[in-house]
Amino acid sequence: MTISKARLGVLALVFAFVFAGIGAGVALASQPHMVNARNYLNQALTELNAANPDKGGHRENAINLVKQAITQVNEGIQYAR
Repeated sequence: MTISKARLGVLALVFAFVFAGIGAGVALASQPHMVNARNYLNQALTELNAANPDKGGHRENAINLVKQAITQVNEGIQYAR
């Protein structure tokens, strides 16, 4: 049985994506608390965006602060890599 070059290329790409995904998982797994914090911040941002805007500007301020916190967490994750 012979494998065409096209099939071999596709197979190589599939393996490359699988191993890249495993590598990304290892990088994220080494910082589980930072990743969890980012997930919680994203959930908080979703809730704040869904809240009524009648909070005297405090909701908008909280949204901006959570966005800043997400940025800081992302920068911390990148720095540690």
